[in-house]
Amino acid sequence: VSNSRAICKHSTIFERCFSTQHNPSYDCIVIGGGHAGTEACAASARVGATTLLITQKKDTIGVMSCNPSIGGIGKGNLVRELDALGGVMGRATDEAGVQFRILNKSKGPAVHGPRAQADRTLYKAAVQNILHETPNLTIIEGSVEDLILENPTTPNDSNESEGPKAKVAGVILNDGKIINAQKVILTTGTFLSGLIHIGLTTFPAGRIGDDASYGLSKTLSRFGFSLSRLKTGTPPRLDGKTINYKNLEEQLGDNPPVPFSFINKTVKNSDKQLSCFSTRTTTESHKVILDNLHLGPRLESGGGKGLGPRYCPSIETKIERFPGRTHQIWLEPEGYDTDVVYPNGISMALPENVQLQFLKTIPGLENVQMTKHGYAVEYDFVDPRELKHTLETKKVSGLYFAGQINGTTGYEEAAAQGTIAGVNAALSFEKDKRLVIDRADAYIGVLIDDLVTLGVTEPYRMFTSRAEYRLTLRSNNADFRLTQKGYELGCVDEHRMKIFKERKEKIERAMKTMEEFVLSPNEWQKNGFAVSQDGVRRSAGIMLNHPDVNMSVLAQKWPDTFQHILDDPETCEFVETECVYSAHIDRQKLDVEAFKRRENASLPSNIDYWSLPFLSTEEKQKLTKIRPATLGAASRIPGVTPATLIYLMKHSYTKKDDTN
Repeated sequence: VSNSRAICKHSTIFERCFSTQHNPSYDCIVIGGGHAGTEACAASARVGATTLLITQKKDTIGVMSCNPSIGGIGKGNLVRELDALGGVMGRATDEAGVQFRILNKSKGPAVHGPRAQADRTLYKAAVQNILHETPNLTIIEGSVEDLILENPTTPNDSNESEGPKAKVAGVILNDGKIINAQKVILTTGTFLSGLIHIGLTTFPAGRIGDDASYGLSKTLSRFGFSLSRLKTGTPPRLDGKTINYKNLEEQLGDNPPVPFSFINKTVKNSDKQLSCFSTRTTTESHKVILDNLHLGPRLESGGGKGLGPRYCPSIETKIERFPGRTHQIWLEPEGYDTDVVYPNGISMALPENVQLQFLKTIPGLENVQMTKHGYAVEYDFVDPRELKHTLETKKVSGLYFAGQINGTTGYEEAAAQGTIAGVNAALSFEKDKRLVIDRADAYIGVLIDDLVTLGVTEPYRMFTSRAEYRLTLRSNNADFRLTQKGYELGCVDEHRMKIFKERKEKIERAMKTMEEFVLSPNEWQKNGFAVSQDGVRRSAGIMLNHPDVNMSVLAQKWPDTFQHILDDPETCEFVETECVYSAHIDRQKLDVEAFKRRENASLPSNIDYWSLPFLSTEEKQKLTKIRPATLGAASRIPGVTPATLIYLMKHSYTKKDDTN
């Protein structure tokens, strides 16, 4: 890279002149082999970019650092969506799952949440096997210390409104080795200046047994990225042989299990699902925690208490926040060939002896032994408002962030970002090609739009309630929403596209059957169906709106017409949902069309918000920092008023007219 500079840990901005003749070169480098990194490198390679994954240890690629599960409410939708785009996580889960369930099954389909317990060893192996079989992908061990930039600017002379002046050109490893690349994706997880807390003891690490990364934190900070600290935690691991399950509530998996991946008809271990068990904390449990809070970590974030996930807090936080309430604990098996049990719901960072004392107050755990203690980890993250919707940074061209570096929590949120960053990094070599999914089309779109528009004040976790159009963003129609788009952009292969087309044709035939089977009210009544005699002819699809009518009832009456739909559970569920909720879905589709009209009203990237007379100082500050690409994105910025949106719309159209 001629006339390049590397931001270096030893100086403010250290100029290097070196020859690239003997340095290895790739289109795209992905840093980090966690859930964001594995999806990012696989996606980049699928699109066709020569891709290098750099990870500290190859053996830890695909490791489930915390809970041994994938999916859940909102999160399961993300996994289905990234699978629809050709992702890794859904396929790996189907290979490694030990229990599969659809959460919220008693509620409406908009909030159904696919979830699976996974065997840690099998999941890691499945991810690694998929990556090793991915063309265009190379994997090496190493630790990245610095980024190489072409034409870098200092933080003081960077003007985002004029576009980024700096451009990424490669990385420098901690052994001094230089690797060139035009695109770099950072997926550092909890490793960015990671600090582990156990009681009052602290030591640098991204997770137990793995070193933290400090060079990149200094690099990002020096170049003007806004870094802050977040916290997450993990519970102690238990020896299952020392648990008394006798009086605990057992939870079984669904039979048959529903796969995560649209290309699978079943899961590998469908005939040997494992059980989970439920227990609760007690008054005595709470006393142990409260009596020992003074021995807890002194954290750097959150006023000394840590800025952790609101919806997945530590047990210390739960007991302080909700006095007098007991808390549920799920005992989840970690795999087939291990006795280790994961106690979901009690992440903690008190001293080891206090952790064991607490555990022994819980029903079923009176004689339990720990195999590992719990701990908290604090780490750096970058304000995600410094990103575009492609997850490319605004300051440095060709540099992308994905995962916990953007302030999210959870495997699924990280994987979704990795997919989008990887696809866009590879597509950026082609003019005017990118993958931007808006919030009306996918939970992935909701996730990224929330991050880059609103930023985070705590670790971001996905819920169905974050989506405005969740009835049309169901987990069972993710392929209908995304697979065709993925195929056109090159991240979905021919095999997946063939399966999608077959499924789509089958469902469309079934829907046509439901629409074309039409009877008069008198004919429905003669066949035993209670229908208002209003003279209005009704289709079978409309009849599914009646509380006592389902596909089984129709197939019993007219087997030649409906039995083939009933015999295919996947098609049957899809068709019943579309028919039963057709009126709601149609209304929501109109809402989506209105949203997209507003969303497509673009705002010029070079607006000088400080020159606009009718904006408040707060609005000018936020709009200048975030630089929303559309009117819809601007509408979601807290503090931006409807009057300002109308003014911006008129201003942007005036600018376009002047240009024309």
